[in-house]
Amino acid sequence: MPILLVLIGLLIFAALAAVEAKELLSTVISVGAAGLILSVIFVVLGAPDLAITQVVVEVLTLVLLIRAAVMREDSTFEARRDRFVIAVGLLGGGILLTSAYFAFATLRAFGQPSMQLAQGYLDQGFERTGAANYVMAVLLDFRAYDTLGEATVIFASIVGVYVIIRKVGKHHHERHDTHR
Repeated sequence: MPILLVLIGLLIFAALAAVEAKELLSTVISVGAAGLILSVIFVVLGAPDLAITQVVVEVLTLVLLIRAAVMREDSTFEARRDRFVIAVGLLGGGILLTSAYFAFATLRAFGQPSMQLAQGYLDQGFERTGAANYVMAVLLDFRAYDTLGEATVIFASIVGVYVIIRKVGKHHHERHDTHR
């Protein structure tokens, strides 16, 4: 799919822009662009459920990061690049990509699950749920309570982060009226 290759190229560009940006707010915007492109990639690949989840997480993350970027006092300075650190980073990235290649090369073919439980979902998913999307059938029919629990944990985490990073609310000013 040529559109997928273009989107992956844009995703890499947005990630590099985030890494190379000089200002914190520019970095946050680039990260947001990368998340939006990833959501579009999920839609192109036929996974709207993942796209919706990505958009929700991305919006919440961007709100928190923009607030942190705007409230932060910038005290950064330009540092020269250390060639050794760059070489170690490139070597580590190469090892990671090589390991990922061999890990994916040893996977079973798509549709050939390695666990018997997964085979049951594939064999009986449509008949038992009527859902054409197996992912949603598993999430909403076979594991609905687990999915509800995960959503509750995510919501509680977001509220907890907000409570921690928010500024302290009301200022109490005591007034002394001496003219009574």
